[in-house]
Amino acid sequence: MNNNVIFGVNGPVVTVKNADCFEMMEMVHVGEQKLVGEVIGITDDLTTIQVYEETTGLKPGDPVEGTGSPMTVLLGPGIIDNIFDGIERPLKAIEEQSGAFISRGASVSPLNTEKLWNVTLKIKPGDRLEGGQIYATLPETPIIEHRVMLSPNLSGVVKSVMPDGKYKIHDAVAVLEDDSGAEHKLTLCQRWPIKASRPVADRLTPTIPLITGQRIIDTLFPLAKGGTAAIPGGFGTGKTMNQHQLAKWSDADIIIYVGCGERGNEMSQVLEEFSKLIDPKSQRPMTDRTVLIANTSNMPVAAREASIYTGITLAEYYRDMGYHVAMMADSTSRWAEALREISGRLEEMPAEEGFPAYLPSRLAEFYERGGRVEALCGGEGSVTLIGAVSPQGSDFSEPVTQNTKRFTRCFWALDKSLAYARHYPAINWIDSYSEYLSDLDPWFRENLGDEFIEYRNKISALLQEEASLMEIVKLIGADVLPDEQKLVIETARVIRVGFLQQNAFHQDDTYVPLEKQKLMMKTILHLHSRSKDILAHEVPISKILELGLFDKLTKMKYDIPNSRLEMFDDYIKDIDDKLSTITSSTMIGGNAL
Repeated sequence: MNNNVIFGVNGPVVTVKNADCFEMMEMVHVGEQKLVGEVIGITDDLTTIQVYEETTGLKPGDPVEGTGSPMTVLLGPGIIDNIFDGIERPLKAIEEQSGAFISRGASVSPLNTEKLWNVTLKIKPGDRLEGGQIYATLPETPIIEHRVMLSPNLSGVVKSVMPDGKYKIHDAVAVLEDDSGAEHKLTLCQRWPIKASRPVADRLTPTIPLITGQRIIDTLFPLAKGGTAAIPGGFGTGKTMNQHQLAKWSDADIIIYVGCGERGNEMSQVLEEFSKLIDPKSQRPMTDRTVLIANTSNMPVAAREASIYTGITLAEYYRDMGYHVAMMADSTSRWAEALREISGRLEEMPAEEGFPAYLPSRLAEFYERGGRVEALCGGEGSVTLIGAVSPQGSDFSEPVTQNTKRFTRCFWALDKSLAYARHYPAINWIDSYSEYLSDLDPWFRENLGDEFIEYRNKISALLQEEASLMEIVKLIGADVLPDEQKLVIETARVIRVGFLQQNAFHQDDTYVPLEKQKLMMKTILHLHSRSKDILAHEVPISKILELGLFDKLTKMKYDIPNSRLEMFDDYIKDIDDKLSTITSSTMIGGNAL
């Protein structure tokens, strides 16, 4: 008989008195409806439990039962093309069971236990298996092969193997005898605690870029596979839109999208859009390589915290198979707010702006779980973490943004004024940075030549120079600037409008291959260089601007299809021809004088 009963309830925090059978971080069932909870504090007379579901109706005296294991997720085939809540409950299955609203204590298996999978066994009796090794494969979706791995905590010799065929996730497909002589049935699934990172054979330096097709990211602020990036921005600056573009076009194999504390209508829009998107690489629905975790703002606050850990655990699982995974967390600010609310109910000492003192360490734990690794199975995989941050009033000095900057190496600062001017992506090129440039330079040099780095550095320098000049222009106007500085402002305008600004709804501009990005930079810099030479012959800049070359280059992103890059040669020839008419007329004018 269970003697452990609720002593007190404070929102999602429940206390049990004089219980000595619970362990720290143990998963428990609370109340008659067996709500899912987790032990987060133990003293000699009081056990504190965080409940991941709505606690309305709980009262002192209700039973609390331990499970003897930490908060875990079920890992196996059927994760992809599914929508989960923050504690890995499948929302589609729950909808079939209880309608449009999630009933409390809903007990549904995270994965379909009745579906038959077409399994190919990769082992035979007598084989030695170590933790993390692959012993079976099956087609999870038409484009993702699921590789069934031995739990990292297990190793031994295969005693028997079932023939290839159709099996359910809990069916035993082999029997393993460990080093102590105990036998273990190997199924198609395993459980893993969400707060513990999965082990790897080795961590590798992130030296391969995550190619996104977004020019400002790929060229100026690149992100490595296995890297970490933050997208901070106020309301309406395009955080979710940017993450959609990255999810659709980045060259990651699998996308994990976590909607953490977002508005319900925004989350439903995400789910609706993802179901209609077609993967450009395979021409299959995007859902064939996407996992969605929906945890809206009206769901229990404690589940927000769990949703981030659930997402990263699923990402690590597919990384261990040898896949490159990109995880979008939208947004970590809502997660931090959940920590603050629970911390307040626990009466902990608040730190800056009321956030708990352990906020930095929690953020560090999360971002440290990203990385490019050599998996235990021998393959190479990565988890790239892209976390949106929603600072109130676009104030980047608030604690979540500042602490996120400490633990991420890529910072794409979204600018409210750019967003309101319809400049997308609204990434501010002055405030943003990437610390992966030196790690990725060898890859860019090998695949795109030394010129790519040279062009990028020149483009960055021109944008920085323009920012300095605009401070002067605001004070005394542009007319007093010398022509060479006016040329910098004109070229920077072409870079901003023609290169950095990108149209997600244009077939040739929504995704731009790296080769085209390089040729666009080359053409802009060629015009700048030739114009600078002409200005040296005391030709006024107005003569150059009359040719319309700068306006023409702002439209080349639309006028040159991604499949016809040879057209850039015509653009460079046109620049040379038109500018040579100015030079020759100047020479004739000079001789006549």
